[in-house]
Amino acid sequence: MLLPWSAVVLAGGRGSRLDGVDKAGIEVGGRTLLEWALDAVVDAREVVVVGDPVPTERPVTFTRESPRYGGPAAGLLTGVDALLDPPAYVAAVAVDMPRLTMGTLRRLTDAADGRDGSVLVGPDGRRQLALVVATSRLREIRPDHEHQHDLALWRLLGPLDLAEVAAVGDEHRDVDTWTDLRDLA
Repeated sequence: MLLPWSAVVLAGGRGSRLDGVDKAGIEVGGRTLLEWALDAVVDAREVVVVGDPVPTERPVTFTRESPRYGGPAAGLLTGVDALLDPPAYVAAVAVDMPRLTMGTLRRLTDAADGRDGSVLVGPDGRRQLALVVATSRLREIRPDHEHQHDLALWRLLGPLDLAEVAAVGDEHRDVDTWTDLRDLA
């Protein structure tokens, strides 16, 4: 079943392990990490990028998380707030996962059907920052604004029934360090 969904691309981090470089603009295979992320969510009805605005070929809405540098949970909630017409489900993907594909998001949306959502799980069993969540359930568990800063994403999503979707190939890999970037090539 094809669920209606929109996407939030989380691109607002500090990149501290990358000497403060903006991850969205880092190139892998001749394309920026943001371009890779936008390709992965091409089936989304609407896309919000939580990060600094940059030119894109695809129409997206840019916003900054509130509070700024508040972490992935604050980024997700701010991104959902910026959607013009939130559908039943919202996907959240980290900008630094260039091996995510449309197929990854299709598997996540398929697995979310009838659940609170789904999450990509790496071969080591860790949950990755690629997930789909029911918008209504996210509203139900949302803390007030003052408790969003530095709230751990998995703590926020803890009450939800998330299907775990096994990563295929390297789609779980992210770019946190220069070594990660080198190893993706």
